[in-house]
Amino acid sequence: MAPSLSTLLSSNTWNVKNFVVNEGHGVKGLADMGIQTLPKQYIQPLEERIYVSNVKLAEELSIPVIDMSNFNDPKVANSICNAAEEWGFFQIVNHGIPIQVFENVKDATHRFFALPAEEKRKYSKDYSSTNNVRFGTSFTPQAEKALEWKDYLSLFYVSDEEAADFWPPACRDEALQFMKKAELVIKRLMEALMKGLNVKEIDEAKESLLMGSKRINLNYYPKCPNPELTVGVGRHSDVSTLTILLQDNIGGLYVRKLDNDSTWLSVPPINGALVINVGDALQILSNGRYKSIEHRVVANGSNNRVSVPIFVNPKPNDVIGPLQEVLESGEKPAYKQVLYSDYVKHFFRKAHDGKDTVDFAKI
Repeated sequence: MAPSLSTLLSSNTWNVKNFVVNEGHGVKGLADMGIQTLPKQYIQPLEERIYVSNVKLAEELSIPVIDMSNFNDPKVANSICNAAEEWGFFQIVNHGIPIQVFENVKDATHRFFALPAEEKRKYSKDYSSTNNVRFGTSFTPQAEKALEWKDYLSLFYVSDEEAADFWPPACRDEALQFMKKAELVIKRLMEALMKGLNVKEIDEAKESLLMGSKRINLNYYPKCPNPELTVGVGRHSDVSTLTILLQDNIGGLYVRKLDNDSTWLSVPPINGALVINVGDALQILSNGRYKSIEHRVVANGSNNRVSVPIFVNPKPNDVIGPLQEVLESGEKPAYKQVLYSDYVKHFFRKAHDGKDTVDFAKI
């Protein structure tokens, strides 16, 4: 059982990081104790906070919203490619996934994070019976100067059988259902994006390269006592080919505007919509035509928030580099050929640092 708040606050020896990270309480454990002030371990440097004077929030601009109901209309594919080039982010509506699937997986996320700390800790790095299931907090606590106000459960999909054996029962069926229902949407998006790169057909090798592996995260952002001092997630771009994100109705996701370093756009929740973003792998494969964009999540002082991203990735042993079809016109490659697992390891061994990871692959 967690010690009382008054006992902890009167102790000079209480180790917040140990409580949150090693004992498995996460930031939810801190929030549940009713803390009134943010622990110093979470206070971000000024330049990383979104509500500071050097950041302009562009409320009048928003990322494109694309209606997928008439997917065979070439205009839809063009809209997808244009959004990937000019924004790196877009939302899709009328995609065919039932709203109930979204509600189920959001409920399951709340259900998992409501479990006792000792139950969740069974899935942490030190105790999980598989590398494919990982409960954690922040991003890379051992490498971060300031922690991020988020807990997560990361589920790497291998097979239905493996998921049945190892994924937490509190959320397994709902997470799998969301992944399965998203498959057709992912394929359609990928087909449109590949046509825009002169790739005529997604054969087996291309399919592995574009969507050979998938991971679903259940993210939990507890109500925060001083949200302006910290972040839910720091500035980063994803290492995926595509990320398919389900937000709840709380909001808090911000995207950097492509042509302006200091302008951040809010991504407002739209009921029934999915947020789609280009990842670094697709930026590299497209030789920079499609853009992976920095994004971040603010902490919230009033509500608990959940989000559920599906990361669609190359297989770990795939080599990524500009696609041959992109270079056929004589375009010079901007990126070298990189083993995808090396790229991912480079990303996860450091704190969030904006777009710096992609430099790893630049020529």
